[in-house]
Amino acid sequence: MATTDWKNLGFKYSKPHAVVSANYKNGKWSALSLQTQDTIELSVMAPCLHYGLEVFEGLKAFRSKDGKIGIFRPQENAARMQRSAGYCGMQAPDTDLFVNAVKLAVKENSSLVPPYESGASLYIRPVLLASNPQIGLHVATEFLFFVVVMPVGAYGNNSLNTLKGYIDRDHDRAAPRGTGMYKVGGNYASVMRWSNEALAKDYQIVLYTDPREQKYIDEFATSNFFAVRDNSYITPVSGSILPSITNKTLCELAADMGLSVEKRPILVEELATFQEVGACGTAVVLSPIGRIDDPGTGKSYTFGNGSAGPVSEKLYKKLTGIQWGNEPDTYGWMESV
Repeated sequence: MATTDWKNLGFKYSKPHAVVSANYKNGKWSALSLQTQDTIELSVMAPCLHYGLEVFEGLKAFRSKDGKIGIFRPQENAARMQRSAGYCGMQAPDTDLFVNAVKLAVKENSSLVPPYESGASLYIRPVLLASNPQIGLHVATEFLFFVVVMPVGAYGNNSLNTLKGYIDRDHDRAAPRGTGMYKVGGNYASVMRWSNEALAKDYQIVLYTDPREQKYIDEFATSNFFAVRDNSYITPVSGSILPSITNKTLCELAADMGLSVEKRPILVEELATFQEVGACGTAVVLSPIGRIDDPGTGKSYTFGNGSAGPVSEKLYKKLTGIQWGNEPDTYGWMESV
């Protein structure tokens, strides 16, 4: 990909050189295998197709100034896939198998890792599917695990310029005590149409409230919510929020920067008191929010002056500095390939 316009990649799929996979059958995982095609063969009665037995992860690899490649916190993604799979009664790969598959996928596609100066990265998508043919509503017995990668730019926002969002009070992202805190495909199916309609209305992001009372902030359709007030980094907790690895990282960085970290329910009305608001996740990294409209109440909340606030900017630079190798990785977050 010598002629690739790395700086204008966008966030879209491109075919990798190789896909890594393993199968679970008769109580054990097969060895990792490589294939050059980006298609899979499934039974027409695979439970992933009929009952939504599918979980996935998202993480990134970065090329540093010295040309070395590092993967950001893959063990955390392994643990989250295991939690998601466990909720669905699926057999997830253990941490070693997961990390080895991710590292092999990056190694076999190393020429697709964008150069250091591009600002782009290699997106990594591990997927776990229930694959045995069955019609009954019972736990699956066979699984396909695969890892696909692709070079990407930023998701929806190529800089720290602010986004505009609105609160969707007409739909729930996930049910109370349901799958909201697990990374299953159905959580995204439920917001796909409304996110697309938001774009048509000149909103770049949609914020959801808690599904039980609609009083508290839950998360964005694509990412976790955080806010800054005075010397505090504030992020919501509930049983329907996906635990973001990026948000977990920002909480640790914020604490080490001397901010107090508050993880608690956040009333929608508190939006009026925040100095900075942002979305965070693997794809978006950290996107500052400049305005949130609440059509249900007719209120509108604004933050900052059209650019990232000082705390958001400092957190973004620290996080990406570690990922790109510009800052010392004193936390041990980067896994070398």
